[in-house]
Amino acid sequence: MRALLILTFCAGPLAGQQASAYVPLDHWTMPYVEHLIASGVLADPTPLTRPLREADLVRALRGVDTLTTSGAVTATVRRLLAAFTSGQREEESRYRLDGNLGLAAATYAKRDPLAAIDSAGPRAAGPKHGYVNGGFALQLDFGPVVAVTHPYFDTRLKYDPDWFGKKDRKLAGRTAESYVSAQWRFGEVFFGRLDRNWGPSVVPGLLLSANPYGLDHLGIALGTSRVQLQAIATQLDDRIDPIGARVHRYMTQHRLWLRPADEWSFALWEGSVLSGADRQFEPWYLNILNLGLLEQLNTGTNVNSFVGLDFERRGDATLFGQLMLDDIQVDRSAASDQKPISYALTAGAKGGVGRGAAWTLFYTRVSNLAYRNEDNLQVPLYHFLGTGRNFDDYDQLTAKLGVLTRSGVLLEPEVTLLRQGEGDPRLPHPPVPDLPSTATIFQGVVQRTIRLALGGRWEGDRWGVVANGGVHFVHNADHVAGVSATHFVGSVGVTYRVRYEHGLR
Repeated sequence: MRALLILTFCAGPLAGQQASAYVPLDHWTMPYVEHLIASGVLADPTPLTRPLREADLVRALRGVDTLTTSGAVTATVRRLLAAFTSGQREEESRYRLDGNLGLAAATYAKRDPLAAIDSAGPRAAGPKHGYVNGGFALQLDFGPVVAVTHPYFDTRLKYDPDWFGKKDRKLAGRTAESYVSAQWRFGEVFFGRLDRNWGPSVVPGLLLSANPYGLDHLGIALGTSRVQLQAIATQLDDRIDPIGARVHRYMTQHRLWLRPADEWSFALWEGSVLSGADRQFEPWYLNILNLGLLEQLNTGTNVNSFVGLDFERRGDATLFGQLMLDDIQVDRSAASDQKPISYALTAGAKGGVGRGAAWTLFYTRVSNLAYRNEDNLQVPLYHFLGTGRNFDDYDQLTAKLGVLTRSGVLLEPEVTLLRQGEGDPRLPHPPVPDLPSTATIFQGVVQRTIRLALGGRWEGDRWGVVANGGVHFVHNADHVAGVSATHFVGSVGVTYRVRYEHGLR
């Protein structure tokens, strides 16, 4: 923390640019932004990295050739620009206050309808209910430093099985974003709370995504628009071990992000999860230039290590993929070497149709033991939510189409096939005698879900309306062989927004 303060106050003479806030992953503009990127109309400012910085997004939006796009795309680009620009000069200090008030209703209480399938367990839907939400976001821009806080209330949190906070109040609330970021030409130092997604933007990252609620962390980025070293470090929630001792848990992730050409982007990354009753964050794992896997081997300290690769190749059809390796047994001589391989992967493509429509197709799978470890406390879970994927032992094939109408409505039909085994990252690691009978993927009775859905949204300067409805055809429901079920899963919401911005003198 001391280093963050020093760099924050020293960033002035180093700065070559105005600091920029991040566009939250759940901001109303992001579905439109991702649609324009998928269609090829908008250049992705930072492939394989979300959230986007406001300044980078505005620059990309201003670069759109509206003479060759449809009227619907042109109007959308102008509306998005208006959401982030004002009469204030970009280089001056200013503050911005965004407020919203909304009503919603849904047949499920979770954030993701595809996570709301079962009556119990990790994919439990939660009750159908009506909700009220509202809040405000304050953004302060001081040259090379930006500060953001975004508290809000949402009665949905009371019913969400994934929410770890208090649920015995009439109004449940949280702070979605709260951070200070010091930025200069060749780097950034960040501290606070912000949802991130490392990997292709169409799926949750394999080790870092928006799944956990409120993951405060220290972040560092060093480099240019072509090459960056990036790292985050965070403390996960404490747990109680089998002998009753309180165990501290930490996670660090290092990433080398490369963009050798406008068409190609790569990210090589690693992650380490540490735990111990009296353990502190060892500096050799915090060092952004160290390889955690080597430090584990050389220091003899106990961690759960992950390595991965993400890539994207932009073109008429943009190709993307990712791979994570957790545990690979080469030597099968001992009983403990019979552990199945632990891995996860994604492969997909997206592209444009006509003058503004977009399609997306991807396949992803996560093996049975991908996030589990022989030390059951060294797992990438934060309050029992995955820091990357929230499920394992599954695969998913999804096809989506995005159509932007002249009125500004974004329609997104979807077809998904989901196969889910009985494995779960919250389960304990199998004992050694059970390893030979443990499946690499699809443990136990496999539940199969076919989802046919249609999402739609219309967002104006003040008002926004969002709706999503789908039918889930479930075979082996709740992992009971031969049992079938059909569920309608739907949600609708309306939001009123206000914004005020002014310079600081």
